[in-house]
Amino acid sequence: MKIKDILAVLEQMAPLAYAEDFDNVGLLTGNSNNEVTGVLVCHDALENVVDEAIAKNCNLIVCFHPILFSGLKKITGKNYVERSIIKAIKNDIAIYAVHTALDNHKHGVNKIFCDALGLKNTSVLIPKENYIRKLITFTIPENVEKLRNALFDAGAGNIGNYENCSFTSQGFGSYQGNEDSNPAIGLPGDFVEDKEIKVEVTFEKHLESKILKALFNNHVYEEVAYEIYSLENRHQNIGLGMIGEFEQPMDEKNFLLFVKEKMEAGGIRHSAFTDKPIKKVAVLGGSGSFAIKSAIAKGADAFLTADLKYHQFYEAENRLLLADIGHFESERYTKNYIAEYLSQRININVVVAETNTNPVNYL
Repeated sequence: MKIKDILAVLEQMAPLAYAEDFDNVGLLTGNSNNEVTGVLVCHDALENVVDEAIAKNCNLIVCFHPILFSGLKKITGKNYVERSIIKAIKNDIAIYAVHTALDNHKHGVNKIFCDALGLKNTSVLIPKENYIRKLITFTIPENVEKLRNALFDAGAGNIGNYENCSFTSQGFGSYQGNEDSNPAIGLPGDFVEDKEIKVEVTFEKHLESKILKALFNNHVYEEVAYEIYSLENRHQNIGLGMIGEFEQPMDEKNFLLFVKEKMEAGGIRHSAFTDKPIKKVAVLGGSGSFAIKSAIAKGADAFLTADLKYHQFYEAENRLLLADIGHFESERYTKNYIAEYLSQRININVVVAETNTNPVNYL
């Protein structure tokens, strides 16, 4: 099995198109055509993690955080990033990062976070915007079923918990081909006006090339008339953060003690207690201060995230309990999820890195 075969599996788990624009996801080093000897899954691809990959005969490292985040002008080994890259390249080890591609997935980082706490009835906290597109095309009645099914197979027509969604309407279309045309109905030069069916489907924008290929391959017309629009609808199953509920509420202190135990947090910084029971909880793995207002707007009793600054704790405004449980801790179970996902789908040795890459220590 080649590295590129495993990358295809990883793309099914977390499509790179889901990643935020600022991020650097995907294959960071290595040749995707190389044969895989083993896969090491880690949180951060540091130099000592590369050493672990070498020792365990793994030439593919799948990391959560990208070791290469911003551009490098020189690679001289002067810092931890450059040393990691140099060692990976010298030992022919590929590094692949998932980061916000998995953050934004409905079964990704924040669902893992929710599951660790036992939250139910979960939904995306900040749905992704400008990600849904609509295709409109026109065809003859005899071609509708074949064409629509092909579009469905390509990924169009998925809305929330429903699939194969479309809208059709009937009208009349006209055309007149020139001498070089090859019309499906009529002859070159004939003016044709006949019944046509308008087909409308939505799709995620990263599927556009696949949708268009299905359209062209299954349409009967020589020249296919179609329109694509970007919709302002939010994507309810893709986005950052998640919100869910406990079956039974708990008081704030016991809630924080529960979170500390479940997420193995070395310490929790939190805003003032609100003296309200905690039942509805918002979470956002990693740095999530930007989502405080969203958590409040969604009616969360508490918001768990990381990397909060001093003044951001004031933003709780006594409307919810705001807690910083630590960056690494909030993403703690992500590498186990990735490793389990791969192990169930490939016949290559997949191991979870034992190296602790959490840079924060507690006294």
